[in-house]
Amino acid sequence: MNVIRAIQTYIDKMITDAGPGMKILMMDRETISIVSMAFAQSEMLQKEVFLFERLDSVRSNEKLKYLKCIVFIRPTKDNIFMLQQELQSPKFGSYYIYFSNIIPRTDIKILAESDEGESVQDFKEIYADYLPVNPNLFSLHIPTCLQALSWNPEALERSTQGLVSVLLSFKFRPAIRYRAVSTAAQTLAKKVHETINKETALFSFRPPEDGAAPPLLLVLDRRDDPITPLLNQWTYQAMVHELLSINKQRVDLSRVAGVPKDLKEVVLSTEQDEFYANNLYANFGEIATTIKVLMDEFQKKANDQRKIESIADMKNFVETYPQFRKMSGTVTKHLVLISELSVQVGQQQLFEVSELEQEIACRADHSTQLQRVKRLVSEGKISAANALRLVLLYAMRYERHANCDTSGLLKLLQDRGGRSHIVPRMLEYISTVARQELFNTVKITDAVKLTRNLIKELKGVENVYAQHECVLKGTLEEVIKGRPLDAQYPIMGNEVPFRRPPAEVIVFIVGGATYEEALAVHRYNQEGYRIVLGGTTIHNSESFIEEVLAATTGVPFKHSRSLQQFHHAPAGTA
Repeated sequence: MNVIRAIQTYIDKMITDAGPGMKILMMDRETISIVSMAFAQSEMLQKEVFLFERLDSVRSNEKLKYLKCIVFIRPTKDNIFMLQQELQSPKFGSYYIYFSNIIPRTDIKILAESDEGESVQDFKEIYADYLPVNPNLFSLHIPTCLQALSWNPEALERSTQGLVSVLLSFKFRPAIRYRAVSTAAQTLAKKVHETINKETALFSFRPPEDGAAPPLLLVLDRRDDPITPLLNQWTYQAMVHELLSINKQRVDLSRVAGVPKDLKEVVLSTEQDEFYANNLYANFGEIATTIKVLMDEFQKKANDQRKIESIADMKNFVETYPQFRKMSGTVTKHLVLISELSVQVGQQQLFEVSELEQEIACRADHSTQLQRVKRLVSEGKISAANALRLVLLYAMRYERHANCDTSGLLKLLQDRGGRSHIVPRMLEYISTVARQELFNTVKITDAVKLTRNLIKELKGVENVYAQHECVLKGTLEEVIKGRPLDAQYPIMGNEVPFRRPPAEVIVFIVGGATYEEALAVHRYNQEGYRIVLGGTTIHNSESFIEEVLAATTGVPFKHSRSLQQFHHAPAGTA
């Protein structure tokens, strides 16, 4: 199960079916991201795709009849209308049209009637309606999906379409389970189930043999684990996303001091960057050591390149130069990234902040933790964002503690201009089940065991091993061990539950997944399991807080009455 390979297979088929010759690929604003996350532009050029256009862009009226046009778009009403106009006055010699998901028959008829010149040579549905982030991780790039803690209708429709596309791309007709206490998870599971029953011809795959359980689609809710997105991360991909932000494989470094001009924006792709692919889940200390090894290797090759003393040496240089240049770019890119991560760790005092985050998440020690949070927030040495995160974690863990002093921490946040209004919002967002179970289900580990591995060869680089285990890890343990799930994760429809564990699992988190959860999935897959994780988006702490604010807009405050003084304060001050 590899979502990147699934997307690549569809794109390869589109291009192959168009036959030899010069081609243009016409996309919309969403499919252009799907393609770019699966293939580099240079790879597309090798496939004779020489031009790329947006369906909604302003184009010249010049006719290019010598070009084959491959159209890859989502089956939205706006796209159907624009494609209809294109076919009524075709610019290219022939069209090969591919929709990223199921298209209604009525829209097919509209397009057929518009093709008076019979320029359309092929017309198909392919099921590539999601963003392939990692081999085991996909996103629908929906930044916020709830309003007043209920589904935004457009987000629900897009999530349904995206999940149906994932199922069809893997040829799965799954059993569907959902978090019992989550209305949002149940609603999405129901919509997907209804689509499967409606499109029976598309989902008529061969059932598992020998009484094996069918694949499982497990729909979860971010509200059941709001802790994981708030914690600082210490693995490479997760750190980059937390401290610099990854947006569709791209990282904006334009604000980093002294960054070379050609590295103002860098691409992090497991398909195009072997170093990145091999170190996605390496911790901060390991990645520093690994980049040093890569630098040593690069310097050795650079010295070898200088030793050109014969025609054979020249020939060897010409043949290896592209690989040498690529390696040079890789070394420079990751040096810039790791250097900036190191700067951020030092400036934001992330070792101390992260250690306290881990203690709050994993161990009950109210008095000591309250004093440490007060000290860090009031001293002003840590950033406002980190201060807010510590207060959020404290408020959720100790909301019902007899000596809870969230109000006092909010005053400290307010004094330093922090966004204290977010804290009561988070207390509305966290689910009832999370209130009852979250801090009891987190694996308890003595804080003394929070190890710090010093990398002696590289001064200033430390590596913190987190104690925290995301809720998803425990959930997957229940699934793969074949334990009873009906109470917490009922099955959708009238299907008889299988007692055997499923061979394949697709997990989807309403409200967004995280890279920490992707790491948990990766570790299970290393043991031989077949699991893919997806979410409405991929969160870091900043985007998660924005999701919480959007989700709780219009929600009356029911919890933490001691915080009433902050509930109606202006957003900029409280």
